[in-house]
Amino acid sequence: MKRVYVCSCFGITEQQVRQHAADGACTPRQIASACKAGTDCGGCVRRIQALLGRGNCPRRELADQGRSPLADVAQPPAAQVTADAA
Repeated sequence: MKRVYVCSCFGITEQQVRQHAADGACTPRQIASACKAGTDCGGCVRRIQALLGRGNCPRRELADQGRSPLADVAQPPAAQVTADAA
């Protein structure tokens, strides 16, 4: 098996980036949070962007449509928030 490294600083491969993307990482920043790729010299960020592509993430599609990408994230009811804050 041939390993193609995307981030030589941290030894992150294309396969690892694709796996993190399949697990829900939609942006280079989210990939960085998952495995540190792109956080040292930054030379791999464009390659990570190319691997992620456009339109592969449902939340990115919502943002492209002008809708909030966090609209589907559960928000606690207002009554609970005020009760917890008191």
